[in-house]
Amino acid sequence: MKTGDSLVGGRLKDDPAVYDAYARYLVKFVKAYAAAGVPVDFLTVQNEPQNRKPNAYPGTDMPVRQEAAVIEALGPMLRAASPRTKILGYDHNWTTHPGDVGSTPPGEDPETNYPYQLLSTPAARWIAGTAYHCYSGDPSAQSALQKAFPEKGIWFTECSGSHGPNDTPPQIFRGTLTWHARNLMLGTTRNWARSVVNWNIALDSTGGPHLGGCDTCTGLVTLQPDGTVTTDAEYYTIGHLSKFVRPGAVRIGSTSYGTTGWNGQLMDAAFRNPDGSTALVVHNENDDPRSFAVALGDQSFEYTLPGGAVATFTWPRSDSGSGSGSAGLSPISLAGATATAVPAGDTAGLAIDADGSTLWQSKAAQAPGQYLQVDQGTSRTVRRVALDSGGNLGDFAATWQLTYSNDGTTWRPLATGKSTGQLTNVDVKPTRARYVRVTSTATSDHWWTLADFRLYN
Repeated sequence: MKTGDSLVGGRLKDDPAVYDAYARYLVKFVKAYAAAGVPVDFLTVQNEPQNRKPNAYPGTDMPVRQEAAVIEALGPMLRAASPRTKILGYDHNWTTHPGDVGSTPPGEDPETNYPYQLLSTPAARWIAGTAYHCYSGDPSAQSALQKAFPEKGIWFTECSGSHGPNDTPPQIFRGTLTWHARNLMLGTTRNWARSVVNWNIALDSTGGPHLGGCDTCTGLVTLQPDGTVTTDAEYYTIGHLSKFVRPGAVRIGSTSYGTTGWNGQLMDAAFRNPDGSTALVVHNENDDPRSFAVALGDQSFEYTLPGGAVATFTWPRSDSGSGSGSAGLSPISLAGATATAVPAGDTAGLAIDADGSTLWQSKAAQAPGQYLQVDQGTSRTVRRVALDSGGNLGDFAATWQLTYSNDGTTWRPLATGKSTGQLTNVDVKPTRARYVRVTSTATSDHWWTLADFRLYN
């Protein structure tokens, strides 16, 4: 079925009969596995379809038009033979690897937007979503695709390879745990991934067995020459998910101040399990301990996480902790809202983007009259305002005033007070407001930072 008559490299022959034959082959594979007691839930038609030069292991260059043609043939066959089995497209990196771009045949499109092109073809009706690997780009690519095709799912299906800084000796365990925690355990899940898969589960002490490629791969566990088994960094990053995040869980909103690019702040993801319990996974990439608080409704706790550590916190379902708390509060979506600030700048909107890793800062010592103002676009009832300064310790307004307006001209008082920590929740009487403004009313040597400005009703 291939141009080079080899499993390694080459392309499928450009022939509808070949596409049909390959589709029938895949259906036979699915049926055979099911007969052996291993039902297949998800299937991709080609691993890494832009990897044109696999190192001694099977691989096929499969451009978008060919993958679409195979899926068009496969879709109806698979629906008839195994309705539970869903097709995933692409199955490659967050971005097209430079080596894959460079190996594009002369005159052909390198298809650097491969999943977008594939989901724009008629074959998309047979595709449940997109599968991603970790070897180029970063997890934000998943969110970008989800925004373009919200009806399609995202699955993260492969990553392996040790990481370590240029120490002597290199700190491979610490470097690998840090990279996998930041990018896979938290990066993929905060960017719509419905699965997180490591490759491999187990390897021997030489990194084998394998057919070419992956010279730095590590498994969740390593079989040593004396027969003992040691646990690797991935054992713990995957373990924090697999042990506490149960099948059928969904990720729920949580404020994370860290980024996959590493900005010195804590990173986290929260999940609601089918039984109503909650799991919160937190990573501290710093060398030093970091203290933080977790607030859910009217309940909260504090914790100090050691440097380099990952921790998972769980709590059972409760009436006061299952959502908005005993106050019955619900967050107001600020999607489409706008923000302005004094001191002026182009970053005011970063305080209302529901992303704690982006922020507005005064970039000057606090002074009376500095403010951040939000225009919701329409009047809504406001019962709580949250002023969150994130991980920038001490950068909260010493004293402040909240005011509101419905025309942007006439302002009325809402509340006054002072902050004593990074997060200040201000409960107010139910008030219809289109504009909400928080103004600094005192001086401080600290800058003023707002990582998240939230409204609740």
